[in-house]
Formats: sequence, C-alpha cells, structure tokens
Amino acid sequence: MVTTDPARFADYLDPFSSWLASLGADAAELSAVVDGPGEARVLAHAAGGLQHVLKSLDLVPAGIEDLGFCDVAFVLRVAASLAVDEGEGADAGILVRLSQEAKMLSDFLDDEYPRLVAYVRGLRTSIVRGRTVDAILSDAALRSSFLGEVLSFAETYSVPAFAREARTLTKLKAFLSAKLAP
Repeated sequence: MVTTDPARFADYLDPFSSWLASLGADAAELSAVVDGPGEARVLAHAAGGLQHVLKSLDLVPAGIEDLGFCDVAFVLRVAASLAVDEGEGADAGILVRLSQEAKMLSDFLDDEYPRLVAYVRGLRTSIVRGRTVDAILSDAALRSSFLGEVLSFAETYSVPAFAREARTLTKLKAFLSAKLAP
C-alpha cells in the first residue's frame, strides 16, 4: 500500500530534514568504517552506500530543490541496514544508528522499499568514477582516493532547504517510484 495521506507524511518531515542536516557527518563516519577493519560484507555495503554519494546520476537529481540529497540520505541508511543485517560485528555506532533510521524509511516507502534495497545492493557491483566496491576494498590507493573524495563531499556539503510540506514527500516518492527498477 502506497502512503499518500498528507497527515501521515507529517511524521516524516522532521526526521528527513534531520537526515539532510547530518548527511555530511554521516558520510564522513561511514568513511571511517570503510577505512577500518571489519568483515568484508559490512565494508562492502558501507562502501556501496558511499559510492552513491559520488554518483553523478542520482535517483533524485541533486539540483532539485528540497529533494536533491534525500536519496543519498536514504541510500546510506539502507546500506547501513544491509551491513547490520548481513554482517557479524557490524556494531559501529554509525551503522547501528542509520540502520535503525532505515526502519522509518521502510514505513515511508511501503512497497517501494524493496526496490530501494535492490538498488543499494546493486551499488556493490556498479562502477562509479572508474571504481567498483571490490576494487576500493582490495586496493589501498583506490580506497584512499575514494575516501578522500567522500570526505571532500562531507566537508563541502551544504544542507539544502527542505520544505516541510506533504507535497514535498509526495514528489519524493514519485521520483523514487519512477527511478527504481521494478
């Protein structure tokens, strides 16, 4: 069932705005996870989520006022959820926090959520800026370059305006529904 009730959307406006406010810090913290020790599956999910940060063709174009970085915030939460669900020892604070927040995202997206999960799983094999997740994790120089780009994003990220109106979330769901593979 697709959530379209504007009154129900009100529950998501403040959290999603908060997610946009923390996006730069979240990316930086996930970078530390990728740069540290850990189970390969956990690191791969975190790196895959961060690949989306650098991807030029987002699910929601970055230039769209109000919505441009929501998909990035969503992808990081789903990637963290996958890392926690599939990895032993995925107890880094950032992974746990983002994974818990993904539960709200699942409720918001309803039937679209599994499509977003499939998209995030696919980031592990996608090539972004000439790098795959496997290459990032197996090559120290590539990993360093990749993490440098992510940290540059985190440092220069400017929190976008986010209209706290139900129609904003209606537009967001429409974008995701149109862009996510069936």
